[in-house]
Amino acid sequence: MTGFLFELTFLLAAPFWALMIVLPGWSWTRRIIASPLIVLPVLVIYAALVIPAFGEVLPAVANPTLGGVRDLLGTSDGAAAGWAHMIGFDLFVGRWIWLDARDRGIPHLVLAPILLLTILLGPIGLGVYLAARTRWPAVSRPAVATSRT
Repeated sequence: MTGFLFELTFLLAAPFWALMIVLPGWSWTRRIIASPLIVLPVLVIYAALVIPAFGEVLPAVANPTLGGVRDLLGTSDGAAAGWAHMIGFDLFVGRWIWLDARDRGIPHLVLAPILLLTILLGPIGLGVYLAARTRWPAVSRPAVATSRT
């Protein structure tokens, strides 16, 4: 079962990455990617792997040591949970990058390689994006008027 969940994790995230990288201009892409719920299927897998082992996981993350984390991730269940953790967070960060880049008008030819880097090496992709986005200022949006009664 663990092997199946490991394989399923990226398969559930891959369509969203494909939308952001291959179909950025498709009318449904923004509607789909706008929802933070796109990460939910991966988070469900993470929960399915972590909740049954909560007794071992909690001490390892509440008071982490290199040896404790190594031992936790050194099992099939631990590696699969770690993978789901990475895939879920990388997808959420990739979603934020994509939405932010669209709002800033960053060309897709600049963005696509950054998204690929984010899939492969999440924190490095985020760092490259944070550096690159400084070249495109945020688009200011008009303030929403509020009425007071």
